[in-house]
Amino acid sequence: MYIGPFRLANRLILAPMAGVTDRPFRMLCRRYGAALAVSEMVSANPALRDDRKTLRRSDHSGEPEPRAVQILGNDPAAMAEAARINADRGAQIIDINMGCPAKKVCHKAAGSALLKDEGLVGRILEAVVEATTVPVTLKIRTGWDPDHRNAVAIAKIAEDAGIRAITVHGRTRACGFSGQAEYLTIQRVKQAVGIPVIANGDIDSPEKAAAVLELTGADAVMIGRAALGNPWLFRRIDHFLSGEVESGLPGAEETRDVILEHLKGLYAFYGDHLGVRIARKHVGWYLNHLSCPPDFGPLFNVQDCADQQLDLINQLFNEECRKLAA
Repeated sequence: MYIGPFRLANRLILAPMAGVTDRPFRMLCRRYGAALAVSEMVSANPALRDDRKTLRRSDHSGEPEPRAVQILGNDPAAMAEAARINADRGAQIIDINMGCPAKKVCHKAAGSALLKDEGLVGRILEAVVEATTVPVTLKIRTGWDPDHRNAVAIAKIAEDAGIRAITVHGRTRACGFSGQAEYLTIQRVKQAVGIPVIANGDIDSPEKAAAVLELTGADAVMIGRAALGNPWLFRRIDHFLSGEVESGLPGAEETRDVILEHLKGLYAFYGDHLGVRIARKHVGWYLNHLSCPPDFGPLFNVQDCADQQLDLINQLFNEECRKLAA
């Protein structure tokens, strides 16, 4: 699959997730098999352009190509300027967010709220495509509620505007993340356009990825929440789709090493003070995939320095506790 000049190594993409897909997590998922990892969304609001959080989200130091940044907004001119600035800061693919269902985003008529205004969608897409030489992609939902699924119409607008690939989450804006994703709309989008189509929503296992690819005919799948505390999911899916016998599941030592590597990456990226706090939620997600003493999570969360956190992870995986990671 190609996005502009970039040939992806496989059919697996890490979804952009606010507060999750920072540079340390993106690089970890890339190493474990994600062919592309999209950044946290960056606001097109000019007042936030040089905000510390925005600059951190635009930091791609050492990140493998292609580097993708997602931008969010509802004004064509501001979105165009955001695309230019992020390309100057190192983005090689610009992704436009028209899929986020969060109330604080939709109340500002951005994210998936834009799906109600197809004319504005077209103006934003045309402005961004014209503003930069890097390929532009789009992420949407199937519509704004189950009675108004207009993903096919939006996809055609996107193709006409010069969008190079489109990701469709199999839920409407009104559905949020509740219920089960549906994939027939994604299938119809794939049948309606000639650009690559990426299927997203509830893809949490190698078997599910294969089934969604077969049903929809999509060119790739995008994985979000299922990758939390589980970056090796990409390797497992890649092995399964390639017909390899090896499952890609990590052993205890590899699991320990990944967690330690991730924590050290967070400390280096954010500094010890903020890194320690951000590490807590990531370790909580890792613990969801492990068997461990019930008091370990609360004990980890009260540690206030990096060395204490690292020591606790090592203790969890010592010889006596190694069986807990099975």
